[in-house]
Amino acid sequence: MTKPLIVITGASSGIGAATARLLSSQGHPLLLLARRLDKLKELALPNTLCRKVDVTDRGAVEDAVREAEQRFGPADAIVNNAGAMLLGRIADQPVDEWERMIDLNIKGVLYGTRAVLPGMIARGTGTGTIINVSSIAGRKTFPNHTAYVGTKFAVHAMSENLREEVASSGVRVVTIAPGAVETELLSHTSDEQIKTDYEAWKKSAGGALAPQAVAEAIAYAYQQPPNVTVREIVLAATGQEA
Repeated sequence: MTKPLIVITGASSGIGAATARLLSSQGHPLLLLARRLDKLKELALPNTLCRKVDVTDRGAVEDAVREAEQRFGPADAIVNNAGAMLLGRIADQPVDEWERMIDLNIKGVLYGTRAVLPGMIARGTGTGTIINVSSIAGRKTFPNHTAYVGTKFAVHAMSENLREEVASSGVRVVTIAPGAVETELLSHTSDEQIKTDYEAWKKSAGGALAPQAVAEAIAYAYQQPPNVTVREIVLAATGQEA
């Protein structure tokens, strides 16, 4: 392979799928992880290993990364994109929704990072990029977002702390913080009124970002010279005020 391996979690739709298509078109071999293997295979990308993995299963994540590295060489980057947005009020939101977001949005990022980071550090200066997909909700609060906001503030904090921790090793850490994006995330919220209100809010802002716009931001950060770290990219539809 003339270009190095990139790992993408949550690659079956939305930002993950758009990022996979873009980086594949640029010649990168890929490891794509998601719970819906059929959706990964439908992308039909060359030099791509698709595995049905829930990123809350640390062993499964590590096994998939080792398998891909044996086939394509060391992972040069991971896009920790898998996540859940389950909106609700703390007073009545099902507690298992909080737990799912904590496991997926926080532990999943840590597990993905751990699967590639030791190798990046061992290979020396100028190798390795950790890209964590967070949200504007990791920088400010929104109505009915309490648990979700908590997980995304955690992603921002972990990313910045990790960046400081590995800077001397030459590993880059990037946080991508999009506003509303046209993905499947909202569909998993169980409160129908909150979903209706959210869709109305998006419409009032003139619509949400296309996943491709976020994918291009990810590629931009990754493609900088090894001695340049774009620490954070915040992007949203122009009409989104909050």
